[in-house]
Formats: sequence, C-alpha cells, structure tokens
Amino acid sequence: MKLPGRSEIESASRIVHGAMRPTLQHTWPLLNQRLGAEVWLKHENHTPVGSFKIRGGLAYFRHLKHSRQGITRVVAATRGNFGQAVAFAARRESMEAIVYVPLGNSESKNRAMRALGATLVEYGADFEEARQEALRRARQEDLHYVPSFHERLVAGVATYSVELFSAVEAVDVAYVPIGLGSGICGMVAAREALGLKTDIVGVVSRHAPAYYESFVERRAVARPAETRIADGVACSVPDPDALEIIWRHVARVVMVTDDEIAMAMRILFDDTHNIAEGAGAAALAAVIQESRQLSGKRVAAVLSGGNVDRDVYREVLGGR
Repeated sequence: MKLPGRSEIESASRIVHGAMRPTLQHTWPLLNQRLGAEVWLKHENHTPVGSFKIRGGLAYFRHLKHSRQGITRVVAATRGNFGQAVAFAARRESMEAIVYVPLGNSESKNRAMRALGATLVEYGADFEEARQEALRRARQEDLHYVPSFHERLVAGVATYSVELFSAVEAVDVAYVPIGLGSGICGMVAAREALGLKTDIVGVVSRHAPAYYESFVERRAVARPAETRIADGVACSVPDPDALEIIWRHVARVVMVTDDEIAMAMRILFDDTHNIAEGAGAAALAAVIQESRQLSGKRVAAVLSGGNVDRDVYREVLGGR
C-alpha cells in the first residue's frame, strides 16, 4: 500500500474537520515531573466517539459515497472503537451499518455502537472469528465490507498526527499504540508529508505480541491475543500492508503488560484527570517503561481512546 501523501491528508483533514474540531495536544506538569521529560499527550479520547477511529471512518465513507454509487448497507468487524467510527460515518452518509463483535465484547462499546445506529451482531470467541463471519455475510448478501486497514482510513487517521506535529515543534520521539496499524501508519504518513525527523515507536500488548514478533523477525507472525484490559490492541493476525510500512519507517516496537497499562491508566487519572481505556493508555505505559532514556527529550504519546467499561475502570483505579 502506498502511504497517503500531503494532498490526500489535507483532503482528509477537510472531511474530518467538517464533522469535528481538532483535538487537544497538551503537556501536563505533574506528568512531566513524574517522568523527567516534556511529554505531550494527543487527546483522541476527546473525539465525538471517544477515540481516533472516527477520523478514518469519516474519510473512508466520504470516498465510498462518491466512488461507489448505490451502496446503502455495509458490514464491518470490531472490538468497539472502529465500529463506532463506522456507525457514525455511515449514518452521516445515509448508509446502514452492520457491525460484528466477538462474544463478551465491551458492553459500553456495544451500547455506543447501537446508539449510533449500528445493527450489532455478536459472534465468535475473538475479533478474528467475528471478522471472518462478517466477511462471509458480505459475500453472501453482496454487502460492502469495510476493512479495518485501508489507505483511506490511514489518510483520515493521519490528520491527528498533522495536528500534533503542527502544534508541537521538534518532537524527538512519538509513541503510538498498534491495533491493526492505521494509527501508527497514519503517523508515519504525517511525518513523511511534513518532512520531520521524529522517531516513531509502536506499542503493543505483551499479551498480544503479533506485531512485535513480526517487527523483530521481519515476517508476518500470528499470535493469540490474550490481553484482558486492552481490547483495542488485541490483534492476533497482522495486516501485511501495515507491516510493510512499519518495517520501513518505525524505529522500534515496545511491549507493555496489562499491569503496566493499568498503572498508566491510574497515572493519567491522577496527573491529568483524563480517562483512558486500556489501549488508550498503552503509549503512556511505554513512555513510563522507557522514561530513563527519555530524560530531557520532547516526547509525544497518543491517548488513542477513553471508552472503558465502568467495572473495568473501577477495578483499575482500585489497584496500586
């Protein structure tokens, strides 16, 4: 897949900003004091659906409407945030969205998708089983299947990194969680389009290490996704196009544990009073893990989403 260039990202920005305002990037004194570095958070937890995914959805569906006439129904698979983006953007373009989620998926994310107009179907033990069933239905009923990784999604998601890099000069290193790859590939596209030298670091769960092992071994490696707290990075099968971009442009990939993510969620609440879901706190967890080598640097971390179930968050905040 070709990385979106500056013109594609600027076009996506016009679409995205027609539906939502740019999100805040902010540096928090307590967090900086704790970590000994100047840390900027990109607050994608403040979008209309509580995650960065809305950006890709808006760009993808606007292109779909103008390039494929007559599409009225689409189908997709998700653990939640992508499904909210699909539902939000589909409704905006007068389309019906059918969204597959695995059994036992986040109840709050399920409710949010239904509230946005999606027809929700619960199927399978994990995202991959839900995705395969969504693909089967798309073939059976001749529906348009919305992929979780696509050039248009990457162009839309790249808009948050352009906002970040335009507002904060000379970021030395930026940490981005990796689910299926649109976020980190969007940041790569933004960095390349702006001609910057920022090191980009991907962050995965140690309990879902497919992208880490694929990065290290330079081949696609499938691994079980068993994280109990970070469903947004619970990827077991990497996308080959995302891998090619990550191999070429990303400095390294870091693994963080569920316990480290939970600690980062607590720190975000204590130091910034922001709510993060597990995947949303993963980038900060990596910054904390590597804080000794970041002293004196200007660091960015993407707070990619804040859609956490109340019971999960209560348990996290009660920990130490």
